Amino acid sequence: MAAECQVCGKGPQMGNRVETRGKAKYLGGVGTKVTGITRRKFKPNLQNVKVALANGGTRSMRVCVQCIRSGAVRKAVKRKPFALNPADAKLAK
Repeated sequence: MAAECQVCGKGPQMGNRVETRGKAKYLGGVGTKVTGITRRKFKPNLQNVKVALANGGTRSMRVCVQCIRSGAVRKAVKRKPFALNPADAKLAK
């Protein structure tokens, strides 16, 4: 199972981890110095989500949070929303 979004294809990206020491100048020090740079991996924030498909079915997918927030996928409804029967609504009045 790859660490990749099944909607947009976002995967891990490589970057640097920068290690510093010293006190910042604005705090009264002589400035920070870089003491080491090592490679690291930035992983996407993937979630297992049940997605509502166009044909009416559902499917479990690994989707990044940006796709969920932007509306690229629609989460499946777990329970049908509560609705009053029109005949019951008239009796309540």
